[in-house]
Amino acid sequence: MRFGLVGTGHWARVTHGPGLRAAEGVELVGVWGRSADKASRLATELGATGYDDYAELLEVVDAVAFAVPPKIQATMALEAAAVGKHLLLDKPVADSLDDARALAGEATAEGIASVVFFTGRFAPELRSFFAEVEETGGWRGGWCRMLASLDAPGNPYAESAWRREKRGALWDVGPHALSNLTAMLGPIASLQAVGGAGDLVHLVVTHESGATSTASLSLSAPPNGTSFETGLWGESGTTLLPRATTPATNSLSRAAEELVAAAESGDSHPVDVVFGTHIVELLASAEAQLH
Repeated sequence: MRFGLVGTGHWARVTHGPGLRAAEGVELVGVWGRSADKASRLATELGATGYDDYAELLEVVDAVAFAVPPKIQATMALEAAAVGKHLLLDKPVADSLDDARALAGEATAEGIASVVFFTGRFAPELRSFFAEVEETGGWRGGWCRMLASLDAPGNPYAESAWRREKRGALWDVGPHALSNLTAMLGPIASLQAVGGAGDLVHLVVTHESGATSTASLSLSAPPNGTSFETGLWGESGTTLLPRATTPATNSLSRAAEELVAAAESGDSHPVDVVFGTHIVELLASAEAQLH
């Protein structure tokens, strides 16, 4: 399947580009970016063609992978979906509920395949953990703590404007937290949100199973105060989600390969744009409560 890559930033360079090149059944044919020079340079590194016209890129591909801010992704992915291109989306799929619903609706209407790159959902060691958790059962609740620091030395996202916004953590690491909690405790019915200092957000989550979980999210923790942990408790005791050891590039390759499989089979992927839109619904609910 011929893929185009939209984006030339850090995530596109170190994850999407190499991941697409390494994926089986995938041919990376073109790169588009807001800077034609950057697109050309990255395309040369990846053995593809740089495009300064997005419409021209869409004409030569079957699928598009996005590594751009959510507001830009929502608009450009809608254009791609409207002309029948399969979608490898980053999270969140959009930064507004209306845009997410429009994208999901267009994808459904066009009958195209979609996959949202929730990184942990494509790491084999985490998938094994999620499968074991499901088989064990009896879980009453869980928690997720994602306290990151954009100001940590060498953070490649330090200049990311959308992550620096008031609720940047909610929209950046929040999707990962909600996706992982869903994988462990089942679909989420609702949540309650409380804001803290800076961009700190605490979520209390109710799952359809009746289990409850919590998430604490920040991108403005002191560099020495960063902390990440996700766990479960229940009838079998307490267990922790293992740290992912699979490189993100490998997980991206797997996501692209599964998009190809979904397109060929016509089956929906578990973390497609519909699931991604549900995550946006939850984020939008939290945002409204915080306001």
